[in-house]
Amino acid sequence: MYFCAKKPIIFKELITMSTGYNEKQAIFTERELQVTADGSHTLFVPSMDEHYHSVNGAVQESAHVFIEAGLHQLAKKEIRLLEIGFGTGLNALLTLLDAEEKEKMVTYYSFELYPLELSLVEKLNYGKIICPAQADLFIDLHRAAWNEPVAITPAFTLHKMEGDSNRSTLPQNIDLVYFDAFAPDKQPEMWNPEIFKKLYECMNQGGILTTYCAKGVVRRTMKEAGFSVERIPGPPGKREMLRAVK
Repeated sequence: MYFCAKKPIIFKELITMSTGYNEKQAIFTERELQVTADGSHTLFVPSMDEHYHSVNGAVQESAHVFIEAGLHQLAKKEIRLLEIGFGTGLNALLTLLDAEEKEKMVTYYSFELYPLELSLVEKLNYGKIICPAQADLFIDLHRAAWNEPVAITPAFTLHKMEGDSNRSTLPQNIDLVYFDAFAPDKQPEMWNPEIFKKLYECMNQGGILTTYCAKGVVRRTMKEAGFSVERIPGPPGKREMLRAVK
């Protein structure tokens, strides 16, 4: 059994949030480190009443939604992947390890508007519980420079992009999209028709998009963008999720 903290650990950091094209304001955001049902950590944002990962198991959720329902559905040996929401880096770590195991070459693009501080990242237990012998790989993902490609291993190149995917040019010829923004009722601006149209256009034919969300409005928005969308079984604690194919 993994160690479970009796009380959440609270971190405060000053971040700059964009409230318009020409206007910015500074706000304090608290992030609480919490232990989920499978022993892995998640972060809770009280001001949004939202978690980065499911309290029913952070690792289980990421593995189910993105690795099993997404990465494992591709037969290609060389994969170009785009993630919306780098967040804790858990999806990237699981993808890296799977690429090494399956002998695949992954180029991993990921957008993040508000990167986590390294002091907080170092508290997350993903490396220790998923791959103790290679735990430093998790920190390597976060230490990698932004806005340029970095070879983390021979099989995995990471290209983190600091910014808003809504206002950015997306990489092209994408085989797989991890759509991992906060929930539509918490971050509605990330689930708009324009972003799904942009994603459809940047993907290869037969490309896959996966997300934990199963809301009808999201499914309809994806279909309007051109995707073929299906509801499939969700991770622990969630009945369904969405998978879309170009």
